[in-house]
Amino acid sequence: MKEIGRLHVLTDTVLQSRFSHIELTKQAISGGADTIQFRQKSGATKELIEIATEMKRVCSEMGATFIVNDRIDVAIAARADGIHLGQDDFPIGLARKLLGNDAIIGGSAGTPEEIETCVQEGVDYVGFGPIYATGSKDDAGPATGIDFLKQIVQTTPVPMIAIGGIDQTNAAQVMAAGAHGIAVISCVCCRDNPANATKELHGILNADA
Repeated sequence: MKEIGRLHVLTDTVLQSRFSHIELTKQAISGGADTIQFRQKSGATKELIEIATEMKRVCSEMGATFIVNDRIDVAIAARADGIHLGQDDFPIGLARKLLGNDAIIGGSAGTPEEIETCVQEGVDYVGFGPIYATGSKDDAGPATGIDFLKQIVQTTPVPMIAIGGIDQTNAAQVMAAGAHGIAVISCVCCRDNPANATKELHGILNADA
């Protein structure tokens, strides 16, 4: 059984420009993030590979899992630990063939049907949401809410990583609903001190530990 992290931080340099992907990676891990996801929708492929390779190095040194969003070419080149794919991204089954059985593959879902598709295609975890309204993702669907999360977690055979509008004020509710973990962007990346912001979330996730 692959170990799927509970606190995923997606690095972002569009919502904010104060910190680079590398800086955010270091701060998030120092604050307790166990998984870093490189999410960059634009830019030259060579540059993305250079950034991802450095992020992978930092994650390896600091003991965190490194996942690339969408770009399987970048994931392969940087020797990432895995990839996260949306419904219209690179096919999950083909990604598995290219990355191998040891790679962590996550899939995005916002409905029971999409969850079922992800599971059938062999994902290791499902990124489910948006739980709350979010401005971090242009193509995010309508908020699903906590009650629906509670229902869907019970019938999903792989770990559920909740995403979408999750922050320090509601992370406890999300975890209480049965999520395996959370994925966040703005509540870490857009804060003055991303390390402290991550530490707050880490404390919430481990309050009962």
